[in-house]
Amino acid sequence: MGFSFPLTAKPYTIIGSNSNLQRRFSVIRDEVTLAPKHSTGATIFPELSRKPVSLADLHVHEVVEKQSKSAGFFTVNPSKKTQFHPSFLKESYEMCRKICEEYAKTFYLGTLLMTEERQKAVWAIYVWCRRTDELVDGPNAMYMNSAVLDRWEERLQDIFDGHPYDVLDAALTDTVSKFPLDIKPFKDMIEGMRMDTRKTRYRNFEELYLYCYHVAGTVGLMTVPIMGIAPESLIPTQTIYDAALYLGIGNQLTNILRDVGEDALRGRVYLPQDELAQFGLSDKDIFSRKVNDGWREFMKEQITRARFYFNLAEEGARHLEKASRWPVWSALILYRKILDAIEENDYDNLTKRAYVGRAKKLLMLPISYTRSLSKPSSFILQ
Repeated sequence: MGFSFPLTAKPYTIIGSNSNLQRRFSVIRDEVTLAPKHSTGATIFPELSRKPVSLADLHVHEVVEKQSKSAGFFTVNPSKKTQFHPSFLKESYEMCRKICEEYAKTFYLGTLLMTEERQKAVWAIYVWCRRTDELVDGPNAMYMNSAVLDRWEERLQDIFDGHPYDVLDAALTDTVSKFPLDIKPFKDMIEGMRMDTRKTRYRNFEELYLYCYHVAGTVGLMTVPIMGIAPESLIPTQTIYDAALYLGIGNQLTNILRDVGEDALRGRVYLPQDELAQFGLSDKDIFSRKVNDGWREFMKEQITRARFYFNLAEEGARHLEKASRWPVWSALILYRKILDAIEENDYDNLTKRAYVGRAKKLLMLPISYTRSLSKPSSFILQ
């Protein structure tokens, strides 16, 4: 099972072995038909849709089939494997490790129980996902256009073909040679960045779900082959992939709820327009940055839906390789705590940003570790 990587609002600088290459990145960040009815002065609010987009429509089954070539490593044709100098490859992974350690501390600590090969692979994927997100949300986002994303997709293909552009790309090229990774989830994430460049509103939850899949659910699909599935697991592989995708959806829904106020300052509203209307709300209420009872009720339903996806994801975490479960449980618990923080702020995500303090994060680590020890069950997610 995979997860949506925590991308924090902290700039960083990477200087490769070539002094002419210096790169700076920063991230600013994650069919309802009833209408409210009035009776004796009371408002009855609708329950929001939780129905996801069909996995068949997302072509997830094809990805699962391609990536399920083996439970562990798969064999590649030596003639197609790019040969890197050991010291260069070591530097590549070490740079990925440092970036992950600095900007995703809780997640990074969770990776330390994984095998060395799995650690390095997850760090490489984390860095690629972060850099991809930077294209739209980073300091150079003002220069973003379709040509930039087209070039980034071409560069992705080069990575999969064994021709990395720089030292960080090399880590992913090596990872692709060791694990059965399909390129589709990576391409779909780039498509999510394209959505961000041309779309600032979402009419309904179906549209929003597609966006969440592209920018976060894809991470789950990328990382299942890295994490590995427990040999004693009895549930279908597809079910574990579904759970990984749902964790990404839950994480992104949580990001959206956490960042409503910040996104509004950029003219973006990621909340479904039809659902806002059903609660008597509109973009105007968001831009006014005033929290009222209607907003609180709306947020309660949004939070309930995010937790619904976390519940779907939770069982899948138990079916990963034992050594890979800790970072997944860390992500699950951390994002649940963000939802708790929104509630503790009295649902004010218009002027406040919900966050989980360092002390709470540290306290979560033994909890998530204990959860990671739970054995797989035969329960099958519906």
